[in-house]
Amino acid sequence: MWDWLALEWFSYNKLRAFTWADSYFLYGILAIPLFFWLRNALHGRSFQRLGLTFIHADTASSWFVWLRFLHPLAGFLALASLLIALARPQIISALSERDAEVINIMLALDISDSMTEKDLLPSRLDAAKNVAKNFISGRLRDRIGLVVFGGDAFTQCPLTNDYELLYGFLETIHHGQIRTAGTAIGNALAVCINRLRDIPAKSKVIILLSDGENTTGNLDPLIAAKLAKAFDIRVYTIALGRSFRPDMLSDTLRTLTSRSTDEGSLQKISTLTSGQFYRATDNNALTGIFQQIDRMERVKVKVRQYKEVKDYYRVYLNWAVVFLLVMMLLKVLFIANPLED
Repeated sequence: MWDWLALEWFSYNKLRAFTWADSYFLYGILAIPLFFWLRNALHGRSFQRLGLTFIHADTASSWFVWLRFLHPLAGFLALASLLIALARPQIISALSERDAEVINIMLALDISDSMTEKDLLPSRLDAAKNVAKNFISGRLRDRIGLVVFGGDAFTQCPLTNDYELLYGFLETIHHGQIRTAGTAIGNALAVCINRLRDIPAKSKVIILLSDGENTTGNLDPLIAAKLAKAFDIRVYTIALGRSFRPDMLSDTLRTLTSRSTDEGSLQKISTLTSGQFYRATDNNALTGIFQQIDRMERVKVKVRQYKEVKDYYRVYLNWAVVFLLVMMLLKVLFIANPLED
């Protein structure tokens, strides 16, 4: 069902935080010693006789002398626990669910001879690979596939959201991977279309990186573009490199030996499919182009937040009852029946 809606759950976050619902009760703990002092002052007792009064002077060295501190200590702990319970310690678990429409993206990367030109550093091919990695790392849960082409085209990696796998495939791409000479842009588009056409998602995109010279292949690029349009696939075309080779030849020889870029066919492909055409003459321009595509191919994210609150006041309330019972027991056993000489 989710595939038909083209929706995918791509994030589930849970943050836990400790807090107090009524923290002002905690200030009462500081007033407990004052309460005991006032209580004993009103009864005319000294602080040393705050608690148990049954200890005789000649037993002061025995272990019983320490029992005189237990009664007020138990009272202090009982009141402190009660105040902590009233402050209501809580652990709040904030749950965040996000879903969004998944975009299916096929990257078509030219690995023909012309991609070894070094007008982009370290070469057109390597520059394209590096920027493609950065583009992939900036996506969320989009499915991305990879097609390489020269004189022929094939799928290097099918659509996946395993980006580590994609990085590995990008690393293995190299010039000469396809022995057939030439640049078959039409074939590359056809392979990408085959990967995207049967997917019911609303957003389907092809990003084609090439020098733009379609020199071989059994499918015309414009026919392939019309097929992409029929399957509601947008094509972004990126022409890589300058229109001349940056060698040390004279201006005349440089022009004669240049490998010109056929921008016209790439522009027509993008126009037919409601995409965009870009020219990348250097590394910075190529990075900026991918950033633009990244911004355009974003979808609105729906966020749902929940809060799960767990109260722990019962723990401290139970301890308050325990310390109160201990205080009462000490009073019954030792204060109501003081030791005699």
